[in-house]
Amino acid sequence: MRKKMKKNESPKRKITGKELSSLDEFSIRLDILVELLDNKGILNKKEYERISTMRLHEISKARAFEDLDEEL
Repeated sequence: MRKKMKKNESPKRKITGKELSSLDEFSIRLDILVELLDNKGILNKKEYERISTMRLHEISKARAFEDLDEEL
């Protein structure tokens, strides 16, 4: 006899995938969010990627200069 599931319960299933790290999970969730916002016309994905790449480069350079400054 089958037990009725409540509305909030998800069916029990065996998970066969590999567990993701917190960083992987965060990255995937961010990618999904950007994709959703792009699809709804709220965000331009190419512009977001361009600006993100520039900002990451700026931060990377700034940290490299900080490290050099500490060494001097």
